[in-house]
Amino acid sequence: MSFVVDQVRRIDAQLDRFQLSSTVTAPASPILRSTSEASHAFPSDRNQARSLARITELQTIIKSLSTASSSQSLLRSTHLEKLIGQGALARDLSTENHEDEAGAAYQQGLEWLLVSKATAQTYGIILNTLLEQTIPLSDDIWYWDEVLGSYTYSGLYTIQTSPLRFWNWSQDVYGDARSRLDSLRINSAEERPDSKSLSDRWRQFYGLVKDSIRDRSIVDMRLNALSPLTLSRVEVRHKQKHLKRLRELSASGLGVLMDEALTFDPEEEDSVTAKDRSDISDKEEWKNIVAKSVALMETVLRNVTTLETGVSEFEDTVFTNVEEDPELVHSEEETSSRPAILATKLQQILAVHLPGHIAATENLSRQYGRPSVLIRYWFPATILVLSSSTLLRIFFNRRAEILTWVRELGATTKDFWYNWIVQPLKKIVGTIRHDKDSEIAIMSKQSLQGDRASLERMVVDFARDDSSNSEGHSLGEAEVAGLRAKVREGDLTPVLKAYERDLRKPFWGTVRGDLIRALLIQIQKTKVDVEVAIGGIDSLLKSQELVFGFVGLTPGVLVCLGTFRWLSGALGGRKGKSKGKKQGRMIRVLRNIDRILTAATPSNNGMLSYKEHGLLLCEVHVLRQNGQQVLPGEINREFLEEINDLVDFRTGVERQLRVVERIRWAYSKWLY
Repeated sequence: MSFVVDQVRRIDAQLDRFQLSSTVTAPASPILRSTSEASHAFPSDRNQARSLARITELQTIIKSLSTASSSQSLLRSTHLEKLIGQGALARDLSTENHEDEAGAAYQQGLEWLLVSKATAQTYGIILNTLLEQTIPLSDDIWYWDEVLGSYTYSGLYTIQTSPLRFWNWSQDVYGDARSRLDSLRINSAEERPDSKSLSDRWRQFYGLVKDSIRDRSIVDMRLNALSPLTLSRVEVRHKQKHLKRLRELSASGLGVLMDEALTFDPEEEDSVTAKDRSDISDKEEWKNIVAKSVALMETVLRNVTTLETGVSEFEDTVFTNVEEDPELVHSEEETSSRPAILATKLQQILAVHLPGHIAATENLSRQYGRPSVLIRYWFPATILVLSSSTLLRIFFNRRAEILTWVRELGATTKDFWYNWIVQPLKKIVGTIRHDKDSEIAIMSKQSLQGDRASLERMVVDFARDDSSNSEGHSLGEAEVAGLRAKVREGDLTPVLKAYERDLRKPFWGTVRGDLIRALLIQIQKTKVDVEVAIGGIDSLLKSQELVFGFVGLTPGVLVCLGTFRWLSGALGGRKGKSKGKKQGRMIRVLRNIDRILTAATPSNNGMLSYKEHGLLLCEVHVLRQNGQQVLPGEINREFLEEINDLVDFRTGVERQLRVVERIRWAYSKWLY
């Protein structure tokens, strides 16, 4: 939804208010009666039945034209033209035999309401058309700025348009040679055409072509001093100048229609459509405004594409034609026939002037706008076509290698996905569910228990043998249990004492075997200590098993995310990227609005000119469309209030500049 829809809805509500006020003041208005009451109020003769049917038909058409009763605020031009034709407004209502003057007056009021609502719809269609055709002109002007800003782009443009220039030159040469040949035939009319053979006539035509080329070379000799690059830049400046003129005229027409057409607000300044009015509440004054607005729209459409005139001449021409329109402006004209005249004018605008304006604008855009896609890309396309055989030959000769690369790429991708994504995920899930197969283990679970039990037995046996040899008695159960407890705590005192004793006499200790047994027991003790340390490490790994699972999954996830982001960036369509572009576009639009308001030359009452107001409306339309996609819902509703303050030309340039500054700091969170 744009400000055009808001404008049309506001005008439609004002028209309903005018019609309601005129209906309330009427002593016996048929609109206040029901169908049964109307049948009692009008006699059942043919004229009264026809009048009642006519009123019902007009009310149905008015309902279709109203913005409040239709899903679409703006109708299509073809549908609107059809509805106006269905109204079948008569030029002279006096031809009908109206015995009820109230019914005739009410019917005429409905016809005025129909024409007024159709005028509001036409007004919205024309504003939308001017907006849609003016906004793209800025892109074409920027394109020509880019071409002029770089000699590389200027040279590329020269290459792109060289076939077109050669074609135009050959057409001129052919046309000149053809005209010379026709002149020779006319001068030698007494000679029969069959007297010369085909080769002679062709030789004659070829000679004329050479003469034409030589003559054109002499005429264009002054251009030979300029390089093709310079000539191309001159051509680009010429096209850019005409595009700027077209944009200024379209913006001026848009501003004229917004400021002067259908202005019913009594607080507004007197305009050309409301000139010399004493009281807007007068029941006939709004009809004159509607009539002048129709003339204004028709005049704008007929003159907005005339590039030979400047903006001031265009505005003067529009206002002069509106003031001098003999069919719509003269107040002394018969009031009953004016709705039919206006309906005819609206149909002519929709069927003739609007399509003609669209065609003329598109023609000017093609003539002075950026070159077509065929002209811009024929050079790389030609290179691609010429090198296609070489590329196909390379692909054909290396097809086996290419197929191998494709298969290996597929196998590598599959293995990477299974080994680095699927398998780590399975291990993480198994860890979460305490799956035995997924536990991390450095040694077996029963290894430490077996080695510790073996150490206890070895120490107990050694202690028993050593005590029986030295003291002559064996160890009791209590002593054995205490010894086992000390061994579990790592205390090998009996073994170490025997080891120290045997070291004094190592030979006898070796012969008896006690020294070797003590050494082997200490080796077993070392093994148990190592297994205890490894068990601690094993417990630590098991407590962090989930962390190690995620660490193993991280490389695969990072590679996949990087690949997906690169593919989405290459293919485009990312929401974040699109939103960033819209935010950048909004900032540039705010910059353009600030430039328009800063460089404006306000009138005596501080308001913008028609051209500047039109340019401002174009930028505000783009700003509003992008704001709907960037800002949240409730923030966007507040943003629309700022937009309405910005397009209100009655507030003056100073307040509009303050609104731009307020938008910058109030919505900086979503703009930057």
